[in-house]
Amino acid sequence: MISSTLIWAAIAVFAVVGVLIALAARRENTGTAADYYLGGSRLGGLVAGLSYGATTYSAFMLVVLTGLTYRGGVGALGFELIYFAGLSLLVIFAPRFWLAGRKWGFISPAEMIGARYGSAAVARLMAVVSLVFLLPYCTTQMAGIGLLLSGVTGGKISLTAAVATGAGLALLWTLLAGLRSVAWTDAAQAGVMLLSALFAVGFAIAAIGGPGAFVDATLASHGQWLDLPGPGLWSLPTFIALALPWFFFAVSNPQVSQRLFVARDFAAMRRMIVWVLLFGFVFTLIAVIWGFAALQLAPGLENTALATPALLTSGAIPVVVAVLLIIGVLSAAISTLDSIALTVGSMVARDMIGAGASDTRQVFAGRLVVVVVIVFAAGFAIDSARVVDQLAALSAAGLLVTVPPIVGAFFWRRGTAAGALACLGGGAAVAVWLAMVQGVSVFNPWLAASVAGVSIGLFVAVSLLTQPRPKSLDFSEALREDLALHNVW
Repeated sequence: MISSTLIWAAIAVFAVVGVLIALAARRENTGTAADYYLGGSRLGGLVAGLSYGATTYSAFMLVVLTGLTYRGGVGALGFELIYFAGLSLLVIFAPRFWLAGRKWGFISPAEMIGARYGSAAVARLMAVVSLVFLLPYCTTQMAGIGLLLSGVTGGKISLTAAVATGAGLALLWTLLAGLRSVAWTDAAQAGVMLLSALFAVGFAIAAIGGPGAFVDATLASHGQWLDLPGPGLWSLPTFIALALPWFFFAVSNPQVSQRLFVARDFAAMRRMIVWVLLFGFVFTLIAVIWGFAALQLAPGLENTALATPALLTSGAIPVVVAVLLIIGVLSAAISTLDSIALTVGSMVARDMIGAGASDTRQVFAGRLVVVVVIVFAAGFAIDSARVVDQLAALSAAGLLVTVPPIVGAFFWRRGTAAGALACLGGGAAVAVWLAMVQGVSVFNPWLAASVAGVSIGLFVAVSLLTQPRPKSLDFSEALREDLALHNVW
């Protein structure tokens, strides 16, 4: 086990550095809602890309994905590469989000979609749906922090203390300076995540005997883990169930799609995409290799979510590197948590209260929502009630309901506000009913397929039966010249 005193000392240093970065970021704030939620849309490509990467590649990677690799083998790599392939959607949607944001001054994705369909009700419903289905994802980040810190210290750091620490840091950095604070700390945290994981994987492989011995040992003792469908977890239905929602993550999750508004110019936005792709590819390989290393150095785990704590305390990883990786996972969780809270806050401020409210009121409302979201998620992470597991099943599939209206906003001029409302409301109701009432597992493709099918069907059918509103925007026509200017497909 690792000394809890050492870990608390490392967290203290990490917190102080983060606060100093956040305070430096605060000096750049102008006090407007656009500045608080988007950093004034003046971020460079590197900071924007690392912030995006830290937000999307969360504690899921070295806690959940590593555990899935430990349990089911190389299928986890295929699943995550499907998500990585989904990042190709950025090539299509990032320029359109950025251009629309600049042209009309959008701050939240829900605000943009509401304006496209000429309906404040669409914006409000999309904000509510995002809030409902993002809360389980927040809970997952909190639980990841608790699982890691408790696991590596043998319970000397309690789940409550670990979750409270993560919640406190996320609150502090988000409230201090909004997106600019979050982005700057995210960029620093992305570096910690990547470097610590690379060092740890290197030492794990060295402990086995080097790359060649690592491959030979895996083939000899866990050859089935390198074949599909693997030792039991992965099957085609399970693969589809997990991969389908994650492919659309870059579009469906507002905490990452909002990042498409923040680049200072078109060139920075393109550099952001490159940095995201590079970061994501490397981190995916690290998480999967880490899982295979755990099979060799920490065999026989019943709870595969403990693969990372078990490997860190196996003796193969030097204590300094292990502590650094713990800070990296903590960074990953916090970066995702504060980004989600800030995005939900911006949606409430812009889409519930309204863009006509004063900047002071919008920022205050957003800060209040940030506190509520993080405290609520922390409470659910600490609580071991069954409802947490059921909510987790909603997170991946639930946000699929936002995809048809977003795709339609840019590529189907016939889409209507009524169709978007039916899609969001009907699809969300199906997701809640299947997961909460029927108890359909996230590993069952029926959940994601039903939500996607109902959402698409309602959007298309109701749109064809109704007419676009007179005040709706025509993105495809209004952005045509700008897209051509920048050679965007």
